[in-house]
Amino acid sequence: MAAAVAPPAAPVTASLARRATLAERLALAAPDADPQVIALALEARQCATLGGAIGDVERLAVIDYSRPSTEPRLWVFDLDDAELLHAEHVAHGKYSGGNMTTRFSNEQDSWMTSLGLFSTAETYVGGNGYSLRMDGLEPGFNDHARERLIVMHGADYVDPEQALRQGRLGRSFGCPAVRDEIAQELIDTLKDGQLLFAYYPDSQWLEGSRFLGCGAVADAGASVASKAGRRVSRLAE
Repeated sequence: MAAAVAPPAAPVTASLARRATLAERLALAAPDADPQVIALALEARQCATLGGAIGDVERLAVIDYSRPSTEPRLWVFDLDDAELLHAEHVAHGKYSGGNMTTRFSNEQDSWMTSLGLFSTAETYVGGNGYSLRMDGLEPGFNDHARERLIVMHGADYVDPEQALRQGRLGRSFGCPAVRDEIAQELIDTLKDGQLLFAYYPDSQWLEGSRFLGCGAVADAGASVASKAGRRVSRLAE
């Protein structure tokens, strides 16, 4: 009797293979960023694309709010070329914490940062100078961003040297504020329909986000989401 031949392994779809390759390339481009967070950001982008929430995007900003404000924790990537365009300090909301963020909100007047996936929109000049409006794509987590005036803007309190002296960056009313010197260039890189992914190992958001663990990318993202969930468990202990 002929030996049984094992069936061929299930093919990996081209889109998932590209996504995995892109995650690896972005992690190499930004060695100081957490590769698991980059992978989650790409998973959220893929889920949002498959669900029709967004179209094709060229650039992705990733903020890792599990890191202290005294460290760079904002990375901006060119997705077509898998290049790192910016690595920057970024502020969080006044009532989200001191140097470390511990609380997040989607509510008006909370002065807290929101988590999740945002689509960037139009620019304008307001009280904080040249600014970038953002629309939150995640109901219950960040979809009040526009009415809360959660925008990217420059601020003199985003001063890395001063942050080291005082133990934290200055804080915003919930906006991802950046250095004045880089604000216009950064905003012009991200405006008009690009993506911003704001991460923290918050169990409610990780389990409730419609852009994490969806359909075709669920298996590919499961190990990353599981690891992120374990980080949440350790923090809660």
